[in-house]
Amino acid sequence: MIALIGLIVGIALGFILEIRIPDVFATYLSVAILAALDSVFGAVKSTLAKTFEPNIFISGFFGNALIAVALTYLGDKLGIPMYLAAVLVFGGRIFNNFAVIRRLLFEKLSKKEDSDEG
Repeated sequence: MIALIGLIVGIALGFILEIRIPDVFATYLSVAILAALDSVFGAVKSTLAKTFEPNIFISGFFGNALIAVALTYLGDKLGIPMYLAAVLVFGGRIFNNFAVIRRLLFEKLSKKEDSDEG
């Protein structure tokens, strides 16, 4: 729940403040956001599964974003588009987490309907 509130507040602040990011940093920011979204989806999944741990979420949120930005920076220095590795990994994990979230929500709805009928 904390992750969802943080996401909503962050999106609202982004629209209100209209911060301009220089084009040089666009790739870094997009990869960091993708990594952070992966952590948010993981937090939602673990909350629904009742296994959420705040320390794991916070360390993953910042750790994943830092690693993704570091890989992107290293790739820029080497002339290799290493940001694509982060995009593939975090993108895949987001879709996987979404599938698990969807499954958990359907299971909860199914159990609720079964208890209402019985």
